[in-house]
Amino acid sequence: MSTALVALGTGALAWAPPDLPAPEKGLNLLVVGLDSREGVTAAEKKTYRLGSRECSCTDVMMLVHVSAKNDRVSVLSLPRDSLTGFHDGHVDRRTGRKHESHPAKINSAWAEGGSSFTIETVEAMTGLQVHRYLEIDFRRFMDTVDFYDEGVPVCTKIPLKDTVTGLDLKPGSKSVRGGEALQFVRSRRADGKMDFGRIQKQHLFLANLHRNLRDGLLSSPTGLKAFATTLRGTDKGERAISVTELVRLAGRLKRLTPSQTQFATVPVGGFNATIAGVGSTLAWDEKYAAEVFAALRADKPLPKPHAQQTSEIPKGLGEYRPTGGGTLLCA
Repeated sequence: MSTALVALGTGALAWAPPDLPAPEKGLNLLVVGLDSREGVTAAEKKTYRLGSRECSCTDVMMLVHVSAKNDRVSVLSLPRDSLTGFHDGHVDRRTGRKHESHPAKINSAWAEGGSSFTIETVEAMTGLQVHRYLEIDFRRFMDTVDFYDEGVPVCTKIPLKDTVTGLDLKPGSKSVRGGEALQFVRSRRADGKMDFGRIQKQHLFLANLHRNLRDGLLSSPTGLKAFATTLRGTDKGERAISVTELVRLAGRLKRLTPSQTQFATVPVGGFNATIAGVGSTLAWDEKYAAEVFAALRADKPLPKPHAQQTSEIPKGLGEYRPTGGGTLLCA
């Protein structure tokens, strides 16, 4: 564990907001990965092929549902190209001007209205209340992974080579640290599965990160506080989870095993026709997705997949198929 990062824990609890809520039907945390290179060095951009162009969007969006009994965590990914509609009269935080209603990709909500509009958009699309919000950019992600001197294990059954991100993994397991971990979770061209493959890599990474946390950090109050401080950063967005709340959430979940976690992507119906000014988008299977959201609202596990799915997305890519965290662990 990095001693420099452990030192960050000092005084981290001083600016915490009110206590972490404990809703009767479970806690919903919206986690977004922000395409931002703020604080990333020129050398890191070159080494990890991060480029310099930012989209000011949230290319990772995950709803994390923690059961009321703290005995189950369900992670549901919302693909970045999911089609949504922004309501009439919303204010563009970049210009201060009001917009008329218009179609958009879900990942552009942050660019137009920041964290509050992102939360509002997700709540409208899912019918789920977002209790807390966590925003992670490239710098914060790398620093959080580097908290582990030994890295986080990832694994693959096939070679993964992405000429855009620079990812180059041979079959088997490997521990990755900051920049290489970022290459792994950003890669969508290594296996032909597009954004769906990237989401699968993110789920695998989270399952193995959870094992690292469970096997060591949860028994170190100082280390846990420092980890939470690094992950949390200084974001002051709406409903942003605090360091104190992250630590308390970890305490609630300290007995959670990998088999008590589950990962899935929202049911997708297919591709929409290209929309001018928006581009290529994904349509959710509204009826099927409603079943999934209803289960989370009722604090139940993610429902089992339908025997026959009707998605237009090729098999092996976008089908809804909850996966237990225990099956994603690398040797």
